[in-house]
Amino acid sequence: MDWGFITVTLLDGLARGLYYFLVSAGLTLIFSMMGVLNFAHASFFMLGGYFAYIIAQEWGLSFWIALPVVPLIIGALGMVVERYGLRHVHKFGHVAELIFTFGLAFLIQEFVKLVFGSDTKPYVKPELLTGSLFTIGDQSFGSYRAFMILVSISIFIGLYLLLTRTRVGIIIQAALTHPNTVSNLGHNVPLIFMSVFGVGTALAALAGIIALPTDALQPGAAARLGPIIFVIIVVGGLGSLNGALVASMIIGILTTIFDASQLSVINVMEAVTNMLGIEWSLLERPTYELRRLMVGDLIMMSTKQVGALFPYLLMVLILIFRPQGLLGKRES
Repeated sequence: MDWGFITVTLLDGLARGLYYFLVSAGLTLIFSMMGVLNFAHASFFMLGGYFAYIIAQEWGLSFWIALPVVPLIIGALGMVVERYGLRHVHKFGHVAELIFTFGLAFLIQEFVKLVFGSDTKPYVKPELLTGSLFTIGDQSFGSYRAFMILVSISIFIGLYLLLTRTRVGIIIQAALTHPNTVSNLGHNVPLIFMSVFGVGTALAALAGIIALPTDALQPGAAARLGPIIFVIIVVGGLGSLNGALVASMIIGILTTIFDASQLSVINVMEAVTNMLGIEWSLLERPTYELRRLMVGDLIMMSTKQVGALFPYLLMVLILIFRPQGLLGKRES
């Protein structure tokens, strides 16, 4: 058993899961505080990546300057969207909010294509984070992956403490359920909601910056990541920060294991039949004959292809057997 392979694969899965959490945390925060399911959330993630690319690559400044500056810019943009767009749509109900954010996502995507083009933008890792952190056998774990883990864990701890251990967090949560009472106590509820939306979009932008050296930066980035993020918040439980973390870890680690295992359905079938001592002539046919069968593509499917289906299969099962999500609360 290759313990180096197992260890590095699990750590890569941890890094992927925490990266997913970093993106979904902002959306979870917005939904839990405001009740808004923001379809444009992944678009703010993409904008964060492009803004960081401009600062770090085209302007010649460093990644470390883009890391704090870009979330502030995108967070301010998110506050403008909430103040002059979403706030006016809110009075027409959740359907209007969904349509607004859905249209905003397409608007941002077309804006990115118009300004930056449709090609993939290259990006180099910061020199400090290049190379491997450690090596086990012939498997190495990159320094940048460790940096992703550190940032994501720090964000989770910070958000958790802010929302549960501070006066600001108590006011924010009270503003969602009892806005009139909070307003009568002298707090500016619209400002609270605007700030929450800004923080949520800033977290998405931060994830976009961190994803730059490990993912392709192109106009389709939001469409590629967006469905996974919505799967995570449904599986974890709408509005549950802890649930988003658990769902992110499950999906991140298992999809990484699927990607790294290099197996196919027919390999598993052969292993099972050998273990049971069964002879099956189907498995002895050449590959080209198997592909001609009606189920040929199915039995030749790789674990990487199965991994791409896994998050959506998990979401369907969760919706059937636990509609409120893993850590969500069923509304009365």
